[in-house]
Amino acid sequence: MSQSDLSFGLVGHGLWGAHHARAIAATPGARLAAVAERSEEGRAAARQAYPEVPVFDDYRRLLDCGEVDVVDVVVPSHLHFEVAKAALEAGKHVLVEKPMTLTVQHCDELLALADAEGKVLAVDHEMRLSSLWGRVKQLIDDGVAGTPQYVLLELSRFPYRLGSEGWRFDIHRVGNWILEEPIHFFDLARWYFQDVGDPVKVYARANSRQPGHPELQDNFSTVMDFSGGGFAVISQTLAAFEHHVTCKVAGTEGAIWANWSAPDARHPEPVFGLRYASGDPDKVIEVPYASVTGEVVELRQQIESLVRCVRDGAPAVATGLDGKWAVVMCLAAQSSVDQGRPVEISGLS
Repeated sequence: MSQSDLSFGLVGHGLWGAHHARAIAATPGARLAAVAERSEEGRAAARQAYPEVPVFDDYRRLLDCGEVDVVDVVVPSHLHFEVAKAALEAGKHVLVEKPMTLTVQHCDELLALADAEGKVLAVDHEMRLSSLWGRVKQLIDDGVAGTPQYVLLELSRFPYRLGSEGWRFDIHRVGNWILEEPIHFFDLARWYFQDVGDPVKVYARANSRQPGHPELQDNFSTVMDFSGGGFAVISQTLAAFEHHVTCKVAGTEGAIWANWSAPDARHPEPVFGLRYASGDPDKVIEVPYASVTGEVVELRQQIESLVRCVRDGAPAVATGLDGKWAVVMCLAAQSSVDQGRPVEISGLS
């Protein structure tokens, strides 16, 4: 370990926070310098795993310890703004889990604060780093499909776990379930259409399998229009089994098809593949893979990317502005669900 390693302070050492800790500890150029965790169980697990690392029961104590360059925010969604704001005000770079915040106003406050402090504000839309979903973007950029006109992103999975203190099933703390997981696919759709146009309108539908809790929308689908004429279909069900993701891109010159399946999103042995046809639909090319891909692998790549971003000035894979875009799109989709009609996407002035 070098004295020049970038020091990370991790706020949140729960189920996913523990994966963040392992990714930081395993990344060259990074050092896990401190952990803050509210639960005694989480603090005990952190102390056992990293006996040399100070563990605090309050993130404010972590910010005051003087050993942290970057704050990695892995807490329930309603706390993202509070913790990220405090970290930026303390002069730290910030990596925050998705969603960046629950409101557009709070996104704007964090963006302005990061700019004023001259600090990196990155959002953990880690699917952009995937050798699968990221390779789809590379194929689009290489022109194998021509101009993209249609993108389908579909998730079928088992129901959500409760989360710490049941936060994920409390609509006041989660914001809405579109902000919880479909947000990744909104981000990918915008990224895939990056050179074609911006999202301009959504029409969404959703319902719940849980009697008495219509706000917890397990089944969700939307059509999102882009200014360049293309559209994306994003669909999710939390009323299924295992974890299965499909992406299809159709363009003026060809098509791309990617899929990923496993018992859960963090399984070490997923089944996945990527194929495309360019020009001739009868000539399908399969992309070979020598190693697995999945969100745990992508997380390690996210930490590596952030080290380069802070140390070398490389651009963040998903910036604060990207994080804001994702929130704006998801809030527009929820508004469409609530109103039962198409909704214009605004808030990016």
